[in-house]
Amino acid sequence: MEQGKLEVPQLALLGGGIFVQTQYIPRLREIAHLVSLKVLWSRSEKSAKVAAALALDFSPNIDIKWGEAGLNEIIQDKSIHGVAVVLAGQAQVEISTMMLKAGKHVLQEKPAALSVTAAVAALSFYTSLSINGVQPPIWAIAENYRFEPALLEAAALVKDLGDLMTIQFTAEAPMNNLNPYFSSEWRRNFIGGFILDVGVHFIAGLRLVAGCEIISVAAISRHVDPSLPPPDNISSLFQLDNGCAGVFSISLSSTSRKICLRVVGSKGTVEVGRGTKDGGHGYTVAYYPAGGVPQHSFYPFSGVNNELKAFVNDMFKAASKEGPSSPDSRSSLLEGARDVAVIEAMLQSSAKQGALVHVEQLS
Repeated sequence: MEQGKLEVPQLALLGGGIFVQTQYIPRLREIAHLVSLKVLWSRSEKSAKVAAALALDFSPNIDIKWGEAGLNEIIQDKSIHGVAVVLAGQAQVEISTMMLKAGKHVLQEKPAALSVTAAVAALSFYTSLSINGVQPPIWAIAENYRFEPALLEAAALVKDLGDLMTIQFTAEAPMNNLNPYFSSEWRRNFIGGFILDVGVHFIAGLRLVAGCEIISVAAISRHVDPSLPPPDNISSLFQLDNGCAGVFSISLSSTSRKICLRVVGSKGTVEVGRGTKDGGHGYTVAYYPAGGVPQHSFYPFSGVNNELKAFVNDMFKAASKEGPSSPDSRSSLLEGARDVAVIEAMLQSSAKQGALVHVEQLS
């Protein structure tokens, strides 16, 4: 399997839910020249067929599999180079480890795990695969916020802000019955629920743009909407390892919608806000240099496309021995685990009535 030749990696897509249908299949269509969608698997035959039907235009020979028997067939199929694991959060690490043991590269949807304990165990397992100098298959976490051009631009601009003085992150993200993920059962059946699942996105973006690690938090959460699992609101003070402090706030029971990240430094300010332009959704990056002319740029969403391209590129490198068998650092299991650690620390702080909690620093 060499880049530039006719042969392309063969991918199995595990999952047939909303995100597979609305994001993975459309994005895989866009890069069908780079990767071949060979198999789509789901727990049931019905859901597998529904999702696979959406991919027939660019993958007319797609194989449909379901249930335990279908999963075992994928494990045993040596022609499948990689799998995308887009399943309920409770099952993802288990399925990912099964695929890794079978020698397949894995792109696993976030969150990396549902707790720090589970994340540490996953990291330990992955390390064990590289004994005796053997490079393990790639285990990448699909955190598309780290691949959004707007956030990467903001991160570059923040480096020119001088001493960082304060950061504010606000997310008003209504999780009501109009949201397609509202009825997702798996997101209701673990500690943190939607706050953890949604929050790791925002922490990933915050850590990327700030360019620093969050070392401690003091948080208060509330449960307002009884149709959502607790908590549905959380506000936290946090401190970065460079000494800068900030405020992080998520409201899932809000009626308004807003996502805004603002970084204030001694030499200017950078702000990223979610919005639309010419009918397209994306982010506006505003740069206010001290004493200079403000700059504004709009970047359409492209994080999922970019992370898939990175995974495919990493598989090519691993096969051609042109680089180490490891993912783009933005997709690493460690980065995803660090996002989980921050949200878990906030939930722990809230359980202690806002007491200061140190974020576990994973390495």
